[in-house]
Amino acid sequence: MEKSAKIAAYFEKEGPFREGIARLRDLVSDTELEEDFKWSCPVYTLGKENVVGVLAFKNHFGLWFFNGVFLSDPLGVLENAQEGKTKAMRHWKFTSVEQIDPRHVKAYVLEAIANARKGVRLDPVKPKKTAIPHLLQAALNSDPELQAAFGNLAPYKQRDYAEHIASAKQEATKKRRLDKILPMIRQGVGLHDKYRNC
Repeated sequence: MEKSAKIAAYFEKEGPFREGIARLRDLVSDTELEEDFKWSCPVYTLGKENVVGVLAFKNHFGLWFFNGVFLSDPLGVLENAQEGKTKAMRHWKFTSVEQIDPRHVKAYVLEAIANARKGVRLDPVKPKKTAIPHLLQAALNSDPELQAAFGNLAPYKQRDYAEHIASAKQEATKKRRLDKILPMIRQGVGLHDKYRNC
C-alpha cells in the first residue's frame, strides 16, 4: 500500500476520535511540514527531521512532539509518555474535539518547527550494556533456543525485557513477569511492540 493510501486509511478509520485527529491534521497541515507515515502513524517532518505526529489511541488522541522537551509549554499540557524512559518526546492528549483550541495548537506546532529549523534536538545517548537479571539469565542459560531468540532481538528490546524483570520489587512478581515474557521472546517480539504499532 502506498504511503498516501496508508495515511488516508489512518484518518478514515472509524473510531471515537476520528473527528479529533482530522482536526489536528488540518491544523498541522496548514504549516510548512510535510506529511509522512512512519511507525504506522502520520508523522509531520521538516526536511528529514520528525517534528510532530497525530495519533489516536483507545482513550485519547493527540499530538506527539518528537523534541517536545524543548517546547516552552505555556499551558502545561505536555506529558512524558514513559517517565524515566522517554527523553525528548512529549504528548499533548485530548479526549474530545472541543478541547482543541486552534490558536494554541498552532502556537505549539510553530514553536516545534522553529526549534527543528534551529537544530534544537536531544541526541540519543548510547545505551549502556544491558545488565541481565539473574532470573532471566538462568532461563536463557537453560534453553539454547530461548537464548538464541533473545540474542536476535534488538538491543533496546533486550533492555526492555531486562528492566521489566529488574524493576519488580518482589521475587514473586519477577517470576510472574518472567513467565509472561518468555513466550514473547520466543516469538521474537518486544515487550512494547503492541504499543509501537499504533
